[in-house]
Amino acid sequence: MKTMATFPAGVATSGRAACRSMVHEPNADMLLSSDFVSNKGFASRVDGAAVSGRTRRRAAVTKCTAEPLVEKTIYSTSVRRNTNLTKFQAPYFFPEISRRMAAHQRKHPESKLISLGIGDTSEPIPEVIARAMEQRAHGLSTLKGYTGYGSEQGPKELREGLVKAFYSDLGIDKDEIFISDGAKCDVIRLQLLFGPDVTMAAQDPSYPAYVDTSVLVGQTQGYYPDTQQYGKIVYMKCLPENNFFPDLSKMPRTDTIFFCSPNNPTGATATRKQLEELVAFAKKNGSIIIYDSAYAIYMSDDHPKSIYEIPGAREVAIETSSFSKVAGFTGVRLGWTVVPAELRFQDGSPVIKDFNRVLCTTFNGASNISQAGGLACVSSEGLEAIHKMVGFYKENTRILKETFDSLGFETYGGQNAPYVWIRFPGSQSSWNIFDEILEKADIVTTPGRGFGPGGEGFIRASAFAHREDIIEATQRLKSLYGGKSN
Repeated sequence: MKTMATFPAGVATSGRAACRSMVHEPNADMLLSSDFVSNKGFASRVDGAAVSGRTRRRAAVTKCTAEPLVEKTIYSTSVRRNTNLTKFQAPYFFPEISRRMAAHQRKHPESKLISLGIGDTSEPIPEVIARAMEQRAHGLSTLKGYTGYGSEQGPKELREGLVKAFYSDLGIDKDEIFISDGAKCDVIRLQLLFGPDVTMAAQDPSYPAYVDTSVLVGQTQGYYPDTQQYGKIVYMKCLPENNFFPDLSKMPRTDTIFFCSPNNPTGATATRKQLEELVAFAKKNGSIIIYDSAYAIYMSDDHPKSIYEIPGAREVAIETSSFSKVAGFTGVRLGWTVVPAELRFQDGSPVIKDFNRVLCTTFNGASNISQAGGLACVSSEGLEAIHKMVGFYKENTRILKETFDSLGFETYGGQNAPYVWIRFPGSQSSWNIFDEILEKADIVTTPGRGFGPGGEGFIRASAFAHREDIIEATQRLKSLYGGKSN
């Protein structure tokens, strides 16, 4: 398939012809005009000097002899575009924040931006963990220490370490754990596991990857601007008005239910009673819960840290987690997913068997260097180090929450998660709030709308920053909003 466009040979134009050669006729009197240049599309020159504006002078007459027009071919294949990708209304959420940050920095090169936006960790990886990866990397340079492909499921020692560190007394076996390159990557693998014909529900607001991957694999209908929702997805409203937990009695049945606790972005944590209701709801409807526990280590009270603390969850739930916000592995990439042996599809076949097949097809195993780091994370010394890091970020969160509280805003989260969820008064667009804080305070936040329609009117402030930046950000916020009545 070809699209044809015509241009003078060797000339770059913007839709108008351009002149390459000139014929000069001396002793002629003419009016040279910018209108002439613009409307006729000729690049006119007199005696070698460019002419612009209305100029009358005794000069040579300049004539243009246009070169022959040539056709430029834009080639298109006969392959149809994936129609699921046409449903997306905008680029993926977090790169859009990065784009606006970069645009602001170009506009104000002298400004010092402070990021409380994308949840990217800022503190160095604990030494005990970095040292383990260093030793493993060096070992690859020796005959004795070199290894190539490993098991797609991950080394037995790491899976045993995860059981001991995070699933003690919960009945999880090492063979039910799959090591990966991060929870986000596992979300798309789980969507591939379930395929396009299932129905899904997700918290609203929630991490955008849940909805976007559902769109990507073809589980949805079109996008409806009036509701700002995709057809066939059930959006479980989780707002302050319902204590961030959906009314399950009014919720239709879906095949899968994506649920994150502590929630990203709200920081809300489901109680034991709420999770018992969720598991009972899934059992009643024959649904499967995909439970994201990436922030479980931030919980310091008696809220369940794993869905498997709830009786019966092994029959209806998959759990995914990550070292990203635990040990600063956002760039190292290491996570895991738990698929219990009891979990089965409608035909009685075990889900774990199919997930293993998906993994073997799409994945060659996590980096052996990052897995060495993961093994150090679950050692006694490593666990002590990551709890210290988590404590640092939790103190950042406390500082941010107290600042927004003192300014009169409604705040949520900020206790069991590294995020503060802030409601702004009135009917302000969350992107407008984002732009105001960026433009007036040089602070990057995250607009709530990016997490779903339920996030409109909120912003998320991340605690993943250096302490001095957190302090500086609070001072700027007080300068910006201290005189306002919220």
